[in-house]
Amino acid sequence: MQAKTVITGIDCHAHIMAVDFPLTPEIHSRPMRDVSSEEYLSVLDIHGISHGVLTGPSFYGANNSLLLDALQSHPNQLRGTVIADPNLEKRALEHQLLAMREQGVVGIRLNWIKKKAIPDIDSYGYKTLLGLAKDLDLHIELFLEDHLQEQVVPQILASGATLVLDHFGNPDPKLGINSVSFQNTLKGLADGQVWVKLSAPYRLGYLDGISIQPYVDALLAANPKQLVWASDWPWLSHENQFTYADCITWIKSSVPSPAVWEDILIHNPKSLFHF
Repeated sequence: MQAKTVITGIDCHAHIMAVDFPLTPEIHSRPMRDVSSEEYLSVLDIHGISHGVLTGPSFYGANNSLLLDALQSHPNQLRGTVIADPNLEKRALEHQLLAMREQGVVGIRLNWIKKKAIPDIDSYGYKTLLGLAKDLDLHIELFLEDHLQEQVVPQILASGATLVLDHFGNPDPKLGINSVSFQNTLKGLADGQVWVKLSAPYRLGYLDGISIQPYVDALLAANPKQLVWASDWPWLSHENQFTYADCITWIKSSVPSPAVWEDILIHNPKSLFHF
């Protein structure tokens, strides 16, 4: 048994990839190079971060074997969020999720960004998936366009499953904090129903001069105990535009209280991701 690693920080969203790993037919991006869990852990170590959460990339679909191999190799330092197949028979899906949970999987990802049509969250398959997520204490991680979230978020919350929103909740930068979905995110945070990843501000226009401070201030005011930080490493489609240290600094410098930053970096994700 490996010795427990002292938690100095948890990066709550990163990807590993292999160029020769089979891709799902419906893709809007693809890996440009091999990215191993060992490389990821080396990057974390250089920056004083001890633990990480691997998120299943959309281009592998429900084939999570690459991610699961990484969790098996580093059970104390890594957790995972996978893409599941809602078309499986309920007993088979439950058996699969149970097995993955034993391997360090803590959540199910709905990566529905840039789809021609989003899946039917009210279908039997997704209702079953949400029910199993609740029963097995697996969170639902959602990445979806701002204007579509109202079609999905209420059903997830009604299922009783824990909801985690990627990248500040992915608000429309044109609407900012006044976005209806972002205001709903704030309400969900205040009610303790929603968690939010403070991650990837470049996806909100940060590199073009859009400030993230109004978002951070509003989220902190709503509920700082259900915010976590993530790097989104290795920044697919945004490679070589910034550094890992930048990803830490962007958020840390926006959080005025060192104690709150410590919660966001360590204590909140330790609870959410079962470290």
